[in-house]
Amino acid sequence: MFFGNVPAGADTVAVAEPATGAGPVPVWPQFRGPNAQGVAVGGRLPEGFGEEKRVWVADVPPGHSSPVIWGDRVWLTAVEEEQAWLICLSAGDGRVLWRSAVPGVVSGDVHRTSSPVAATPVVDGRRVYGYFPSFGLLAWDLDGREAWRRPLEVPFVVNGSGTSPVMAEGRLVLCVDGQGGGSLVMAVDPEDGKTLWETPRPAAVSNYTTPVVWKRAGRIELVVSGNLQATGYTLVDGRERWTVGGLEAVSVCPSPVVSDDAVFLMSRSLGGGAALPAGFESLLLAADADRDGKLTFEEAVPLQADGAFSFVDRDRDGRVTADELSVAAAYLRRAEFGMFAVRDPVSQTGDVTGTHVMWRHQKGIAKVTTPVLVDGRVVVVQDGGMVTATEAGTGRVVLERERLGADAGGDYFASPISDGRRVCFASLRGVVTVAEVGEALRVLAQTKLDGPLAATPALVGPRLYVRTASRLYALGE
Repeated sequence: MFFGNVPAGADTVAVAEPATGAGPVPVWPQFRGPNAQGVAVGGRLPEGFGEEKRVWVADVPPGHSSPVIWGDRVWLTAVEEEQAWLICLSAGDGRVLWRSAVPGVVSGDVHRTSSPVAATPVVDGRRVYGYFPSFGLLAWDLDGREAWRRPLEVPFVVNGSGTSPVMAEGRLVLCVDGQGGGSLVMAVDPEDGKTLWETPRPAAVSNYTTPVVWKRAGRIELVVSGNLQATGYTLVDGRERWTVGGLEAVSVCPSPVVSDDAVFLMSRSLGGGAALPAGFESLLLAADADRDGKLTFEEAVPLQADGAFSFVDRDRDGRVTADELSVAAAYLRRAEFGMFAVRDPVSQTGDVTGTHVMWRHQKGIAKVTTPVLVDGRVVVVQDGGMVTATEAGTGRVVLERERLGADAGGDYFASPISDGRRVCFASLRGVVTVAEVGEALRVLAQTKLDGPLAATPALVGPRLYVRTASRLYALGE
């Protein structure tokens, strides 16, 4: 094992003395950095990837969570032999400072391209918090001592959970949606894990997005993208204020992006208005071997890919009926794909789809990655390494599906991040690209790392942290 021998019954094992630091600390505290927006204030992306730019490289076990940084420490989660871990490393040299085991056995029931530890932890300078769907929420102090644990009901999410917890104005916020019912968004006290508020999301059946805070003109709201719509909640008490339609019905992965006066939303899981196989009666006649008027997973061959059977089988009895297929088909017909901008609803509540959508288009839409807002442009990377940029205020497509180069093709699960001027893209093939995205696309630097790269990179100062399937790289200065 990577960690060597762990004493029986030990939850936390010290590996080295943690480094100490003084003065203001640089931070990348949660998924996609400050407020999950992917922009590093004061960060500086490298313009080259020579050997001198590899500050250190550390071996780490598998996981899709992104690294988070607070001062001289880096945290990430990992899984090895059905055991989940929170790992703390030195930002200075990549040494493992401590590691802590997560209670229970992680579930392997996730999409073939995902991980049971996909949720990125969040750190606030006093504690680090992690969400593990097979257990719930846990908090540790910065030296690895467990502060509290909050078991939660294990959600049933087709393809596995993809959401991450965030720190929002002193509240630890988590959105847990699932097909088994009980979908909700909640805020807990980071001091003890006790519930501050909890709001049901009865229309939500799956969620792979992370909540963001929308702070403007004296108002602070939480925005959550999900099935068919995005929703704005009052952060202080979780009260639903507004909704806007226009998203896919399943597998909505991109999180919201916000500016001072607008929120930008995107989805493309099935392409909009997707249909399930037609002619269920004919399907029954051909495949219903026991003639019970229902289809098992083995019988329903057209529904076996990518969680379709579980999506239709709402009561989870292992059988699909004609009624269930009809309900699922009607649900999917309400779906839309694309990108759109929503202006500030201000005091308006309820459905604002017809009154506050500023612009909408279906050009260069990514399935998984979240956009990044850079210099007034919403920048998206699609599979194939194709970049599209849209003017945030007008919806004008500045550049569409411009390629990052032949080596930067393949799938993209890691979202782009920025230092406010340039953008970093990371492909599943392990290719990292830094580019300027203006009226044209200009590639500044590119390198290929070892193995698949699914985790979104982190940027602190002049140093870029990139996680592959088996290593964590610190690149830059």
